[in-house]
Amino acid sequence: MDERIDIVDKNGEPTGQTALKSEIHSKGFYHNTAHVWLYTATGDILLAQRAASKAICPLLWDVSVAGHVDAGETIIEAAIRETQEEIGLTLNESELHKIGVFPCFQSYDNSIVDNEFHHTFIAQLQTPISQLKPQQGEVEAIKLLRISECLKAMETSDYNNHFISSNRPYYEFVFHTILQLTS
Repeated sequence: MDERIDIVDKNGEPTGQTALKSEIHSKGFYHNTAHVWLYTATGDILLAQRAASKAICPLLWDVSVAGHVDAGETIIEAAIRETQEEIGLTLNESELHKIGVFPCFQSYDNSIVDNEFHHTFIAQLQTPISQLKPQQGEVEAIKLLRISECLKAMETSDYNNHFISSNRPYYEFVFHTILQLTS
């Protein structure tokens, strides 16, 4: 879907301009995304496998839920909407805990220039994974993985085809943040 997205400047400040997602990625405009990392009380993280049809990093395991913030939408609204769309889980604002904003500026071989600010939230997953519904075309599969196993997989992320290796510092920050809550 080629939704309209708000453009921000290199510091993440709104510019008052919008563009279609395709133009955002072809011209490398800065923009916001909402990321939601779901974890269990026992220290598991819900990972989503990117759909095989994704233009960027297909079939790699990544954040529980992620998506672009639509034009005129707040980041919280985007986080709640994306969670409902991608895995069929309804969250409310009080369940989301923002842990930071992470610049992620990358260019890919397919000419996509992705200059994103990941507004990152964590939330405790209280619904059984069997009740979640991965969105076709976005999410290939979902799984729960112990934080210790996530960290172990990060050690070999350059060649294990599990996580997106360029996101290693971001993942490690998120995993350690959640580990502190569940230990």
